[in-house]
Amino acid sequence: MKLWGGRFLGKESRLMEEFNSSLHVDKVLYKQDIRGSIAHLKMLVRQNLLTNEEGERLINGLVSLLKDIEEGKLKIEGIYEDIHSFIEINLVDRVGEVGKKLHTARSRNDQVAVDTKLYAKEKAFEIINDIKDLMDTIKTVADANEALMPGYTHLQAAQVITFKHHIMAYYYMLERDIKRILNAIEIMNESPLGCCALAGTTFEIDREYTALELGFKKPVENFLDGVSDRDYIIELISAFSIIMMHLSRLSEELIIWSSQEFKFVEMDDAYTTGSSIMPQKKNPDAAELIRGKTGRVYGALISILTLMKGLPLAYNKDMQEDKEQFFDAIVTVQKSIIMMKEVIATLKINKGNMLESIKKGFLNATEIADYLVNKGLEFRNAHKISGQIVVYCEKNNKLIEDLNITEFKMFSDLFEMDIYDFIAYDNIISKGIKIKMK
Repeated sequence: MKLWGGRFLGKESRLMEEFNSSLHVDKVLYKQDIRGSIAHLKMLVRQNLLTNEEGERLINGLVSLLKDIEEGKLKIEGIYEDIHSFIEINLVDRVGEVGKKLHTARSRNDQVAVDTKLYAKEKAFEIINDIKDLMDTIKTVADANEALMPGYTHLQAAQVITFKHHIMAYYYMLERDIKRILNAIEIMNESPLGCCALAGTTFEIDREYTALELGFKKPVENFLDGVSDRDYIIELISAFSIIMMHLSRLSEELIIWSSQEFKFVEMDDAYTTGSSIMPQKKNPDAAELIRGKTGRVYGALISILTLMKGLPLAYNKDMQEDKEQFFDAIVTVQKSIIMMKEVIATLKINKGNMLESIKKGFLNATEIADYLVNKGLEFRNAHKISGQIVVYCEKNNKLIEDLNITEFKMFSDLFEMDIYDFIAYDNIISKGIKIKMK
């Protein structure tokens, strides 16, 4: 049985049936499809388009289908066009001819739109909760590790910061990610149910009722827009892409920091792997996989943008291809967030190595300039003197803090003994607004 066929004389080929079927992808929407159908049936009864008895039989049938699917008694498989066909055909088998009334005043165009929106909202809130868990983990690890470390620009040691302040930068990136997802949810929170194929219906249905029943703030205003809109998928994948970009940046730093050249951190054995030939290797594969999977989510975004860019209104079968990329992006971003949470939670911070790296990089050179400015020298001239001191230290294989006062005075008579306290690394982050890094 198909949900169409009356105007056809010939039979659809088996090849076309298989090519046309999306059940293997959209079967994940079974809960949303049943939920949407139950709301639709309640509305049909309220509008006297179904009797109370018919509505009750159909709703009970859908509830029993859901129960059997959840318990594994009914497998979502077979030659069906999609999850909508699967549910309706199995409902008719279960309750009889009355099951064919389910689709009154509805099209699969608005049906799939409402199913996908419900699923998108549900998964978006799940991802928000996953992000919050990661943020909590980052803050816990940050608060426990206020160690000094080098801060970098151009991947060159720049100034003294704290590990806490560095890792908390990702906390605030993730905070923005939540705002983006919430904004996407707010924009998409309109129900397309009742738009039918593209032009509404001659039946007096109550779209406001079904919208509220399904948790939307209102029905969409335009029928054509309602069934052809996939902006919410594009917007969510865009937000997911930014999340993955943030996770990829963090992954890159963890990979660098865990290298033999840095040894700032050590990833737990549970989230690393070894080599089949080199026994000594401990590879940061969890971080590398997150970095790699970022491209996968980017690909989903480009795919859906390309899919939609040339489609005339309203629905086109091209849009069946929206789900595979969208669902994969959801799974990928969720797994990546959860994996990053575990990596951060078990991360070992090597504070001693961070401190040693600070001492090698002349990271108090900026403070030399600040010291001279405090003594009344113009900043640009102070900057020049500080650079000259760095050159002197490099030539003489010395650290700035190891210079004696006579050496300092070679560059300026403004230097006094208080220079040593001013450029001490522990003191640097206690001055001015730098105290915020503690």
